[in-house]
Amino acid sequence: MVSLKRIQRDLVTANHILHFHSVLDAYGHISVRHPENAAVYLMSGDMAPATVSTADQLIQYRVNDSVAITLDAPRGYIERYIHGEVYKRFPDVHSVIHSHSEDVLPYAIAGVPLRAVYHTAGFVGYDPVPVYDIENSYNDTQPHDMLISTLALGADLAQTFVSPENAHATPQTVSPDTHLVLMRKHGFVTFGTDIREAVYKAVFAQSNAKVQTMAVLLKNAYSGLQDDNPRTWANGSDESSFEPLTRRQAKDTTAGMHAAGDRAWLLWTAEVESQPLYVNNVTVDTVEEAS
Repeated sequence: MVSLKRIQRDLVTANHILHFHSVLDAYGHISVRHPENAAVYLMSGDMAPATVSTADQLIQYRVNDSVAITLDAPRGYIERYIHGEVYKRFPDVHSVIHSHSEDVLPYAIAGVPLRAVYHTAGFVGYDPVPVYDIENSYNDTQPHDMLISTLALGADLAQTFVSPENAHATPQTVSPDTHLVLMRKHGFVTFGTDIREAVYKAVFAQSNAKVQTMAVLLKNAYSGLQDDNPRTWANGSDESSFEPLTRRQAKDTTAGMHAAGDRAWLLWTAEVESQPLYVNNVTVDTVEEAS
């Protein structure tokens, strides 16, 4: 079992990596399940991810209601319910990330489907990434501020990770059917079986969106010069002007992701450790580090 100190150190590092790669800026957040108590999760207090540096800045919350387990806990993120409700809905999820990435955000606004377009982002999937619209979840008394600030809103968002055919399955019996959910006019959420996988997905979800946008722009510019050049998906629809990964390619490249994920984590860790902005004061026992 990974120790709490190791998890805390990796969580601080993950905050720094996500900021370094512009997945998070002053806003957005990452959390992780407690390694010894699945009914608890950890995330930083209400602060910019780049500035997280100590274990004392990491708050432990109950999965059941996203309430801090200590009375003197620092102020937390308003949208921690995103994390708590995903953990509650999916027991196999051990890390959650919420981002407002400007490369991904257009796909949560323009109605253009986001799909996997290259091999390191196969997890994005062949089918269009589902979009959660918070407007459909509001009651008459709630402010329409676009924030997941209640248990109910968090639960509705978490349910978006379940495909329509599994929508009526008993909670906690269905694994997520998609690795990524867009939040209309807001951002996206992804997850992992551990911190490293979640960070990988967040970084490459952003990269995939950027590559898709550039592919569409390039293809449209080129097609404008050739009247006989078809501007369709591979399946014949006219939703865009490029060919995404096939369903088989998306599935098989996702499986390959797990074999190479540590290479990216080690590189990204070295990058942030070389930058003076990022400070990680969580120490891990040298015996555990060696293992």
